[in-house]
Amino acid sequence: MDSNFYNYISKELPDDDVEMWLRINNIIPEKMELFDDFCVSLYDKIQNTYLGDDTGQETKITLSEEDNINHFDWCWKEVIEDFRKENIDFNLRGEHYTYLVTFFEDAFYKQKDKLIKDSIKQFMGQLFSLNAKYTKSDLDMLSSVYKSLEKNMLII
Repeated sequence: MDSNFYNYISKELPDDDVEMWLRINNIIPEKMELFDDFCVSLYDKIQNTYLGDDTGQETKITLSEEDNINHFDWCWKEVIEDFRKENIDFNLRGEHYTYLVTFFEDAFYKQKDKLIKDSIKQFMGQLFSLNAKYTKSDLDMLSSVYKSLEKNMLII
């Protein structure tokens, strides 16, 4: 494995480098907290309303990919409406939607391992944490998610 790639995905950056990187990329702590709330709210809505998991009961519900997307879309609209009630408005569609629907398709709907599904909330909290230890890869991911949400947030 190339050592540059290995360092990119695994070597924690010093706190000073992270702080500088956040300032250079104009990442605001209050917005990080807001976007964390948004992503965790979306996860909670998906997790709490999804009917497709094997619950260990006699009847198993199998949902199609289309059913899963429809479920995501319903959850997405509900979370956007919840934030709108708090005078925080997001576009219904945009790169933020595309990024998160793809993420949840892979990490939740298609995921067979319950531990991985259950770790999504922790992953989101870690991604948006001001106290986290970041690798360069983590910061690139944070930047992508942050900027797509920021770009699609409307000021009311």
